[in-house]
Amino acid sequence: MRLFDQLKAVFFGQPAKADRAALGGEPTQPLERRKKPRVDARKGTRVLIIDDSPTVLTYLRKMFASAGYVPLLAANAERGLHMARRVHPELVVLDVIMPGMNGFAALRHIRRDPEVRDVPVIMMSGNEQASEQFYVMRIGADGFMKKPFSRADLFGRIEPMLDEDAVPRRPRA
Repeated sequence: MRLFDQLKAVFFGQPAKADRAALGGEPTQPLERRKKPRVDARKGTRVLIIDDSPTVLTYLRKMFASAGYVPLLAANAERGLHMARRVHPELVVLDVIMPGMNGFAALRHIRRDPEVRDVPVIMMSGNEQASEQFYVMRIGADGFMKKPFSRADLFGRIEPMLDEDAVPRRPRA
């Protein structure tokens, strides 16, 4: 029976009987993954996702939609800048490495454009270089994520940006 209990633990997240006994018997309530509840942006918050990877676009679209955001997708920086001026998103998630205009150049355009300069921007990259993170923050990014990232990583970067109306805002210096 020990093997069966171990398989249950692996597939269903239940500790084996011997492990439950070592923990002091049957748990009275399920363990909570988060230490505190997540605070989401208000429903309908428009987030513009700019990335050349269809996989990343799909992943982020599903993640944001499930949290009540309205995800807007752009497969390159040029299209993303055009969409930003047209739809005025409340948040931009921008990849650093893309063909054509890269994320650094796109961020510079965003920060120089009076129509969208105040939109918070979270940059993301699969590059492990700390210098890249430093650089994106110096040119005006409000956050940085290394790929791959989790749902908790993403929403953990957005939560501190939320104002009293649960709208993402750039931090004021």
